[in-house]
Amino acid sequence: MRSLLAADLEIDSTMTLNQVAVGCDVTISMLSGPGCERLRDLGFCEQMRVRKLAGGRNLLCSVCGTRLAISRELAEQVLVSAVG
Repeated sequence: MRSLLAADLEIDSTMTLNQVAVGCDVTISMLSGPGCERLRDLGFCEQMRVRKLAGGRNLLCSVCGTRLAISRELAEQVLVSAVG
């Protein structure tokens, strides 16, 4: 799957956190799947702004000034849209 820059997105389009390029700021649109309650407990809530800091086996993200590492499987359940 090709990485997309947030600037390349249309305002209405969504993608998973896995698809976002490192360094991009996005807004969480929806959490969908098993593990979503745990993500919400960690601060990944709808309408929150997230910056993807690193990719790889685990993704490093910044949410509310806190750095969190989540698995690629969990990142696949985080639907995001361009900051707008």
